Amino acid sequence: MATLKDVERIVIKVGTSTLAHDTGKANIRQMKKLVTVISDIVNSGKQVALVTSGAIGVGAGKLGLKERPNTTAGKQAAATIGQCELMFMYDKMFGEYGHTIGQFLITKRDVDNLECRENLINAFEETFNLGAIPVINENDAVAIEEIVYGDNDSLSAIVAKLIGADALLILTDIDGLYTGNPNQDEYARIIPVVTEITDELYKIAGGKGSKFGTGGMVTKLHAAEIATEAGIDTIVLNGGDAENIYRVLEGHQVGTFFVAKESKQLDLE
Repeated sequence: MATLKDVERIVIKVGTSTLAHDTGKANIRQMKKLVTVISDIVNSGKQVALVTSGAIGVGAGKLGLKERPNTTAGKQAAATIGQCELMFMYDKMFGEYGHTIGQFLITKRDVDNLECRENLINAFEETFNLGAIPVINENDAVAIEEIVYGDNDSLSAIVAKLIGADALLILTDIDGLYTGNPNQDEYARIIPVVTEITDELYKIAGGKGSKFGTGGMVTKLHAAEIATEAGIDTIVLNGGDAENIYRVLEGHQVGTFFVAKESKQLDLE
């Protein structure tokens, strides 16, 4: 069975469903659990980069809005406020364990431009060399692609490629990829290992490009496809229990394991 027992550099992606309550306010208990586990993993000698969502939701909560803004400008404004709140909390929580974090706000343009991409790679490497933990989000104030179409899943795969990660862990609010919708199909079962991402899997997940897949399993499949094609093992798992990360790294079967192709590639097209 494929495992992640020997990985050294890991990207962990956490979504809004894990970081925030339905009210939009930060889920402090969940954040603390995640930070505790990541800090312990770093203490063990591994390198971790954290790709975080939640800026828009947390910003809306801090502003006292009853629901998320539905305009691009409104989402961008909420993100500027929520990002400050998220980083303040991460800095305080990681600091309790003696760890320093570094903020990276990235747009698609940063990755597509060769010079910007090289600068990003160098900045990541130096951040790791200094013993800090990169915390990454989309630069929502200037980039609308992610706000409209995704939930940082693809960004996490791109980051994994940029930094030459050994593994990508995508935390979500379900246990992994199922054979059907577990809320509707009593016979739906989790798929433990995927060696090839096919159109059939996209169909199971809700359809490639489906509006229902925004921030859901479809975007996670797409991220897994990007990462595995680059030689990076990817696991989609339930982030409700942060200790699932330990279980994955200890070689236990948790979530859905997407097996990497053999060679690593840095083609970011």
